Order: sequence, then C-alpha cells, then structure tokens
Amino acid sequence: MKKLTVICAILFSTGIFAQEFTTNTEGSEYKFEKIIHLDATPVQSQGWTGTCWSFSALSFFESEIKRLGKGDHVLAEMYIVYQAYLGKAEKYIRTDGNTNFDEGGAFHDIPWVISRFGIVPNEIFTGLNYGLKGHNHSELTAVLKGAVNGLLEHRKDLGENEALTTAWPDAVRGILNSYLGYVPENVEEFKFKYNGKDYNPLTFRDELGLNMSDYHSLTSFTNHELYKECRLEIADNWVWDKSYNVTMDDLWAAAEYSLTQGYTFAWAADVSEDYFDFRNSIALVPKDKSTIYVDGENNKNFSDAGSQKKASCFTTPTEEDAITAEMRQLAYDNKRTTDDHGMHAVGLYKDANGKKWILIKNSWGTSNDCDGYMFISEQYFKYKTINIYLHQEAIPKDLKKKIGL
Repeated sequence: MKKLTVICAILFSTGIFAQEFTTNTEGSEYKFEKIIHLDATPVQSQGWTGTCWSFSALSFFESEIKRLGKGDHVLAEMYIVYQAYLGKAEKYIRTDGNTNFDEGGAFHDIPWVISRFGIVPNEIFTGLNYGLKGHNHSELTAVLKGAVNGLLEHRKDLGENEALTTAWPDAVRGILNSYLGYVPENVEEFKFKYNGKDYNPLTFRDELGLNMSDYHSLTSFTNHELYKECRLEIADNWVWDKSYNVTMDDLWAAAEYSLTQGYTFAWAADVSEDYFDFRNSIALVPKDKSTIYVDGENNKNFSDAGSQKKASCFTTPTEEDAITAEMRQLAYDNKRTTDDHGMHAVGLYKDANGKKWILIKNSWGTSNDCDGYMFISEQYFKYKTINIYLHQEAIPKDLKKKIGL
C-alpha cells in the first residue's frame, strides 16, 4: 500500500511538547492544512493493557497543566489505575459482582482518583513492578479477578450472622502493591522528591493547580433528555458519573470550538470499525466500504493497533456518509458503536476539499505512519464518539447556557 499522505515528522520545542506537524505528501493524495495544533506530551504506549482511559485522560491533563502555566509534566498512568482498581473492587463487592471489574475505565476515573488520592509524576511510579519492560496486565487482571470473585463465592457460604472480614481490601491492595508498586493506604505517607522539591500525591496535585470541578463530559444520544445530565451507559463507567447530553451537531461544535480556543480534549470512541485505520493514521466513514480488505483481528483491548486494513479510501480522498443523529443512535442501540478506546484530541486540520479533521494523539506507541497520531474525519467523529471530556471554558457559551453551566 502507498504511504499515507501525512507521514508525520513531529517538531519539538524546548521541553517535551510537540508544536506542530509537517506533512510529506509523497505517495498519497491527502493534503492536510493546519488550522490549530496544540501542545501535547510525547506519545506513550499502553502496552498489552486496557488502560487507554488513563493514558488519554492524563495526556489531556498534561496539556491542561501546560496551558495553565504550571510547566511540563508526564503523570503516572498506573497510579491512577492502582487507585481506580481499589474503588472498582469495593463497588464490585457491594453490588454482588453486578458492576464491571476489569481493565477498562472512563475519563471520570481520573478526577475521581485525583480529588481523593492526588497524583504523582510518571518517573516516581511507573507501575512496572513485575519484571517486564512494557505494560502487560493479563496476569494482574487474572489475579485480581480471582480474588474478588473468590470473595463473592465465599460470601455465599457465610451464615446469616456472618460477614466478610475487614482484611480483604488490604489483600487487594497487596496484589496491586506486588504488580504495580507500593502505595501507602494513607497517601500523605507516599513521600517523593521531584524537581528538587518534596511532595506527596496530594501536595503535588495542589502544586499543579488542577481544579477537577472545572472539567465536564459531553455526550449525544437520543434515548436521554436533551441538555440534561445523564449517566454514561457504558460498562466501564463504574463510577456511575454523568455527562451532559447534547445534540450531535452540538458535540462537533464543542470539539471544534475547544480546539480553536486553545483547549485540547479527551475523546472516547468506537475504534472497531474497518474504516478506523491506525496504521495508516486515518479514520473516516467512506460511502463504499465494500473495498476495505481486513487481515487479522483486533485484540481484546485494541492495544496492538488492531487488524491490518487496505483500501483506496486511506490514501485517496473519498465521499463519506453524511451522518445523522438517527444513524448515530441506531449504531449505539445495535451495539455497532461501542466504548472501545480513549484518545486525546490536540489539533484541527482541513484537507484540500475543505473538510475538517481532528488530530488525535493515541496511546499505541509510535509505529504508525504518523508517529502515534492520526486524523479523524468530522463524519467519523459524529458517528462513533461516545463522549468528550473538556474544560468548561472550552464549551461554546450558547451551549453552556443550554446545559446550565
């Protein structure tokens, strides 16, 4: 296959944030022109884990920290994962196993953790305490599931006046300590030195200046009342947090407004479609989907870039479906749009035909044609977005008024 239009070379400024992409049009008819490109930390790999939600949301908050003038920082994804697992375990036991207990999560997890337990730099807590160089949680997940499901089975055998002991939360914590690294139950005792200063997770959080109440989720589904809060109905929303339900066009307008006003956002979407092609750095909704050749399968967490795809639509601009709210809802209702993956939106571009594309920073490493980034068409965004997570000032003023912010 011909190389995609934008075999992207990333230009770095002083520090760790990429400033813009240059384009190399050799081998492709796509030509992208930058409208806005915002700062982001270097692309990382989530490895063989389902923790994209932590990588993408923390990448978003790293850009926010930079925007707020608090410097350049890479935050610890696995510290978030550690604390979230403890919360998941408690809810799983309380609901008799009727909530999700797995690797996945949602953007709401990050404020849930940071507001309670703070945050640490990635260099302080890498989460690689199990002898591997990259992240792989297959064994960790098996051990954790065995523990919590064993507890539920044990509880069935207890007498009417018996109960679980108070030891099991420490047992779950012990598993996490073994695999990810030791974290004291009282996080104020987790002391570390960073950039010449002494911190714990709470004081470091305060130093960064993030106010978790400034951030909100927007979604768009017709089975909920418009411009009201609704629970994001995905299994990974174990926190049971809410999103503002807006129209499909509102959702796109908020995404475009956010970027042009200098705010990045976190993006959750379905990536299982044959026309989402990480290797070729592009996702769109071509009218003719019959010519897409797919070789291989996606893994459970979509963390290996998925199956290989070949089609002319990935190298030659093509007509797309015009997505409607009815099409979007039907795909969601029929489970054709599912909660697969979290990513970080950092730029807005347009092609030679004037169509707009969002530049996405992924967490599958840098092996694709765009060094870990990819371009998402407006129609794909409208069709396959689950929700976006952004600063309240990144929401258009008329929309803020409608949702009561």
